[in-house]
Amino acid sequence: MSALHIPLPPYAVNMGIELDHLEGHIPILGCDFSTRVLGRPGHFHGGALGGLLEMAALAAAREELALRGAVPRLKPVNISVQYMRGAIDVRCFARGHVERAGRLLLNVSAVAWQDSPDRPVATAWLNVMIAPD
Repeated sequence: MSALHIPLPPYAVNMGIELDHLEGHIPILGCDFSTRVLGRPGHFHGGALGGLLEMAALAAAREELALRGAVPRLKPVNISVQYMRGAIDVRCFARGHVERAGRLLLNVSAVAWQDSPDRPVATAWLNVMIAPD
């Protein structure tokens, strides 16, 4: 069972974030550079990068839980973003990874890059609550 049939939220769609491809069962999201994500001239806005990282983390969490047979509602509790370098005016990618999945809380990391996953532009750490139905 896959959670990829669950559409991205309106925020992600409005920002131009989309499913780019899968690496195994891990969703890789992409976002083209546009005026919607423009920060300082020629660079992604930090908030747009944070949003991309959050969406990638939540997509990875949904997919991980779906593989276990559950598709619960997820509520981010907090997010911490670390900016490594400026993201320039080319497509940006992001993927999430569930580090730990408890009964009620997930710890999820995410990384965003442009030319290579080995050269991240930003990373994030999220705590996500599994909401009761």
